[in-house]
Amino acid sequence: MQAPSPSLKHKPYEDIQALVTGSLFVAFGVLMFGHTGLLTGGTAGLAFLAHYASGWNFGALFFIINLPFYGLAYKRMGKAFTLKTFSAVGLLSVWTNVLPSVVQFEQLNPWFSAVMGGLLMGAGMLILFRHRASLGGLNVLVLYCQERFGWRAGKIQMAIDCSIVLCSLALVDWHSVLLSVLGAVMVNQTLAINHRAGRYITL
Repeated sequence: MQAPSPSLKHKPYEDIQALVTGSLFVAFGVLMFGHTGLLTGGTAGLAFLAHYASGWNFGALFFIINLPFYGLAYKRMGKAFTLKTFSAVGLLSVWTNVLPSVVQFEQLNPWFSAVMGGLLMGAGMLILFRHRASLGGLNVLVLYCQERFGWRAGKIQMAIDCSIVLCSLALVDWHSVLLSVLGAVMVNQTLAINHRAGRYITL
C-alpha cells in the first residue's frame, strides 16, 4: 500500500480531537450498556464482567486490565500508536466516571440500548482506528492482524466479542446475553463496513 503524502497525515490537533471524540462516543455507549445491564467484548467486556462480579469501578478496572497490552502495542505498532492508545484508554476511564453525573436515563429500552449503544461504540472505535489509536487490549491484536494479514478488523473483533459475551452466562441472564450479542454485532458491523484495509490511508 502506498504511503500517504505528508500533506494527508493528521495534524496533532486533529489527533487530539479524535481521541477526545472517539473515547467519548465509546463511553456513552458503555453508559447505555451499563444502565441496561448489557456487556460488550474486548477488554471493556472483561472490565464489565469484573465490575458486575465485584462491584468495583468500571473505569479503574478497564484501565488496569489494559496495562499488560501496552508492551505488545509498542513492539508491534510503534511508539505513536501506543501513546495515543494509552491516552484513549485513559480518557475512556475518565469519561465513564464523569458521564453518570451529567447524563441520567429516566427510561432506556434495552433493545434500543443494544443497537444505539453498539453503534456509538463502533463509531467511536472507528474514529480512533482512523487516527492510529485503539482502546488497547484485543484492539491491538485485531489492528495488527488487519495490517499484517489483511483480515477485516470488524470480523475478527466480532468473533472475539461474541465469545466474551457468551462467557458471561455465569453472571447475567440469557436475555441480557442475547441483547449483548446484538450490541457486539452492531459495534463490529460498523467496523467491518467502514474500516477496510486500503480504503482509508490517512494516518
